Amino acid sequence: MNTPWMEMTIREFQSALASSSPTPGGGTAAAISLGQAAALTCMVADLTLGKEKWEEGWVIAEKAALLSVRMLTRSGQLADEDSDSFDAVMDTFRLPKDNDKEVATRRNAIRSATLHAAVVPLETARHAHNLLQILPELAKLGNANAVSDVGVAGLLASAACKGALFNVEINLSSIPEEMGAELAKEASELQDSCRLLSRSIMDEVRARLT
Repeated sequence: MNTPWMEMTIREFQSALASSSPTPGGGTAAAISLGQAAALTCMVADLTLGKEKWEEGWVIAEKAALLSVRMLTRSGQLADEDSDSFDAVMDTFRLPKDNDKEVATRRNAIRSATLHAAVVPLETARHAHNLLQILPELAKLGNANAVSDVGVAGLLASAACKGALFNVEINLSSIPEEMGAELAKEASELQDSCRLLSRSIMDEVRARLT
């Protein structure tokens, strides 16, 4: 059994990412970015909660803390699941194809595995989008001394969302359109919303820095 990516040192993970091995790849990197964004969000929430000067931001900070703590664990799981789902696709290409029945079985297995390989990064994108939704208010009302950290969290969450959606798109492009129609629709909606939320976060951060 391979070592979970989150149990590696940063150097070990970067070396694995830089290698010619197909996994880990962009989907795993997107999930790791989600975890980094969640960690920064946790930090800003902790620096806001209980501080009288930032009492106006306690409600959003508590909400951010609850969301991001759960996300820290799930992001690591998604990093592993993304790699595992790609490996599973590769395994299906090794199935026998010596007769019509085997060819059909192999084709269906490839499509099913590829669809699952789109489902995993779509979940990463959903979580990143959820985080992006709370960051504008955290930037506006949280501890002003950590507003730049909210900005970095926003950039990482945006990268996680957009990067994961690239992986959704590439997987859906290799299976019949009807198999992934609902996923494609959701992915498009997340992409559009992510773009708007990312801009909103940066605007709030800039306003607080000036």
